[in-house]
Amino acid sequence: MKRPFSYKLNIFLFLLPALILFIGVLIAPIILSGYYSLTEWNGLKTPVFIGLANYRELFSSKSINIMRALKNAMLLAVFSCFIQLPFALWLALKLSKHIRGERVFLSVFFMPVLISTVVIGQLWLKIYNPDYGVLNMVLRGLGLESWTRIWLGNKATALGACFVPILWQYVGYHMLLMYAGIKGVPPELNEAAMLDGCTEGQVNRYIIIPYIRPILRVSVIFAVTGSLKSFDLIYVLTNGGPNHATEVPSTLMISMLFLRNRYGMGSTIAVMLIVLCFAFALLINMAFKEEK
Repeated sequence: MKRPFSYKLNIFLFLLPALILFIGVLIAPIILSGYYSLTEWNGLKTPVFIGLANYRELFSSKSINIMRALKNAMLLAVFSCFIQLPFALWLALKLSKHIRGERVFLSVFFMPVLISTVVIGQLWLKIYNPDYGVLNMVLRGLGLESWTRIWLGNKATALGACFVPILWQYVGYHMLLMYAGIKGVPPELNEAAMLDGCTEGQVNRYIIIPYIRPILRVSVIFAVTGSLKSFDLIYVLTNGGPNHATEVPSTLMISMLFLRNRYGMGSTIAVMLIVLCFAFALLINMAFKEEK
């Protein structure tokens, strides 16, 4: 039956506020960033169109060193995919077995996601403090004085010290996604496998993990794109230092925008991040694509 025009008009009117919000908050800023990336602009004077000069400078200038920032972000993405996500999956599998205090453990592991990132950054600054920090105090108490470090002030340890709280904060987020997916597995599949003599590990490997494959895909996309966009914790802990050892694209972008007043170059980095996030999301979708 053909829908009357008034019906379609009502649908359009109901969707219009969300559409306006979507365009104003997401689409319009992306378009403006794309335009400003083609200009030389200090935020005050009229932008001067310079074409692709910002992109050429971004990847050729030694003073910007975008490759180091990208390397750090990609290293965080690798750690997220091969340390954070497997640990989150292990927690989700264990908590889905109807253990005692299941809800309590879920709340505890998810709690860091709810805490402000600035608060978490301040917490880890205290943990890493070389004088009264918990980490160095524990090492001294164990007689490992030689292992103590100025964790955030040493180029050799600063990057790893920043990665630890980032990975720790979002383990609970991915765990909850996977836990919800596991709870959606039809119980008759598990029961049939157990009757056939499958061990718990075999059930997890051949039934549960393949069944939650769409959830795993979403978690991988969130982990990789989140690593590329990582900013707040690194900014609070080191602000990209020492000597740019913990620089990531987002901290470099903020430096260009607000410290050097190079809004054109900052927009160029923003556009690069958008393109990279879309590209990795498409690649991950292709990698998880299943044959019908």
